[in-house]
Amino acid sequence: MTQSIDAIVRPPAFPDHTQLPDEDGTFVKNFQEHPQSIILTDAIGPVLEQLHPDGQYAIGQDCGIYWRETEPPETGAEAPDWFYVPNVPPQFEGQIRRSYVLWREYIAPLIALEFASGNGDEERDRTPLSIVEGQVTKPGKFWVYEHIIRIPYYGIYEINNRNLEVYSLIGGAYQQLTPNERGHYPIPPLGIELGLWQGNYQNQTQVWLRWWDEQGNLLLIGDERAQLEQLRAEQERQRAEQERQRAEQESQRAEQEHQRAESAEQALQVEVQVRRDAIPRLLAMGLSVEQVAEALSLTVVEVRGSSEEEKST
Repeated sequence: MTQSIDAIVRPPAFPDHTQLPDEDGTFVKNFQEHPQSIILTDAIGPVLEQLHPDGQYAIGQDCGIYWRETEPPETGAEAPDWFYVPNVPPQFEGQIRRSYVLWREYIAPLIALEFASGNGDEERDRTPLSIVEGQVTKPGKFWVYEHIIRIPYYGIYEINNRNLEVYSLIGGAYQQLTPNERGHYPIPPLGIELGLWQGNYQNQTQVWLRWWDEQGNLLLIGDERAQLEQLRAEQERQRAEQERQRAEQESQRAEQEHQRAESAEQALQVEVQVRRDAIPRLLAMGLSVEQVAEALSLTVVEVRGSSEEEKST
């Protein structure tokens, strides 16, 4: 009796980031999005280098986070305008990341930010995933971040009206945070705060999302750090120059004091010599030693001594 065993057919493996689309064909919605992402990444760099001395972190900018396998694939992804993932390599298996695939890495981003060109309805969409009679309802972005990807901090910045909202995942649900006394939103795991800053960056004067430290100091971007270092170097150069000038003035004062002392000594010697030269003449005129001493403001001993020296010569 023979028995046949059918070969086991395994389903195909879930795709990785190299097999999934890295864009969905939509345009970047405004000219501020790209520089806004750069300014956030640039300023937070030193903080992340301290938190991850091993370099194990990744930052995504308008890149897809795949959370569900669908057809077409991009419908199972959300693409935050900016997000940070701790404790993952910047490259995946030695390759540049094209997207972030949750079923391959399992670590959710710590924070995601959306730059809303409209009123923020799309970014606040809480529509849940549902399947009714075979029809799949695409879930809203807010719902996916909250219930599926479970991102601890989610920020929505409405560019047109300069409104920033930040949510924290508490007890499995997003709670909107209240800004602190500086108008910033603390992100405790990073030791920094998120807020709004008005200024010029890449030829655009706008209100930008920026980071601050917990003491309220703005985290500078590379250009600002370079300008600050240049300013400090210039101030140090000026201090050194002022110190050199002070030292030179002090040297000049010391030299002048030395010259004054020498002049005074010379004048004194001349005066003494003049008095001594006058002693013989006054004595020859018949003045007594005491009278000569009083006239020349000398002591009797000095007059007698000078007189004796004159006789010996």
